[in-house]
Amino acid sequence: MTENAIAGVRRFNRFYTRHLGLLGASILQSQFSLTEVRVLYELAHRDSVSASDLSKDLGLDPGYLSRILRGFQARGLVQKTAELTDRRRSRLELKEKGKEIFAQLDQRQCDEVAVMLSPLSPKQQHELCAAMRSIETILSPERAPTSYVLRPPQPGDMGWVVHRHGTLYWQEYGYDERFEALVAEIVANFVQDFDPKRDRCWIAERDGENLGCVFLVKKSKTVAKLRLLLVEPSARGLGTGGRLISECIRFARQAGYKKITLWTQSELDAARHLYEKAGFLLVKKTSHDSWSRRGLLAEVWEMKL
Repeated sequence: MTENAIAGVRRFNRFYTRHLGLLGASILQSQFSLTEVRVLYELAHRDSVSASDLSKDLGLDPGYLSRILRGFQARGLVQKTAELTDRRRSRLELKEKGKEIFAQLDQRQCDEVAVMLSPLSPKQQHELCAAMRSIETILSPERAPTSYVLRPPQPGDMGWVVHRHGTLYWQEYGYDERFEALVAEIVANFVQDFDPKRDRCWIAERDGENLGCVFLVKKSKTVAKLRLLLVEPSARGLGTGGRLISECIRFARQAGYKKITLWTQSELDAARHLYEKAGFLLVKKTSHDSWSRRGLLAEVWEMKL
């Protein structure tokens, strides 16, 4: 751990507190404190919970939490029910009045977040959410394996595939707009020639945001081609790329292909590692100048099924 890292975290914490702390201001002006709203949130999102579990999960002093809960009971927001197996322990849950009040507070905060985000472009909102997810994933790595799903493409996904390839490959490798044009051509051919028995596209998604993609298309009767594997920076390290490749292999076998081939660049180390780990073999290398880059080394990898 370096002093720069510590200073960076503290700087971000001050910024976060000043900027997003404003979202709690109107709540603090209501009849509830920010801590009380946190307790209401937990009660609203659980069927029932004990006070001891609530204290542990929120990191609140048991005595402080007990005073909050007594206040909620006095206002008719919360009810206690003794556990059947241990009458000394009680389960807490919101009453209808408590649910109504929380719903109002929750909507108010949603409205305030919407106001905060409204000056940002869709691209800036996407980048902001991706950065937040990255922080959450890094600090809570145990959540990562189950935090996304693979699904078929939906309207708008093909444009996203082209856009994100163009953006990420420019940022990370310096590939210019001609690379984006190549991706657009591949995507257009996939859509126009799509055969559901021989072709597939998978989109990795988490909380409504696309995290990655991959395509498997027919090259010949017996050979399939894996194309356009991409994983967003916020999803790297979650096993997303490996899962996308595994889906390609599974479908290729199901469709009756005898081999999968793919074309990549030698500098794409992360992707090459995934291909090798999945069982692909490097069979050919070719030097070329493309997308404003000189001396690129193209590679062909294959897997026999």
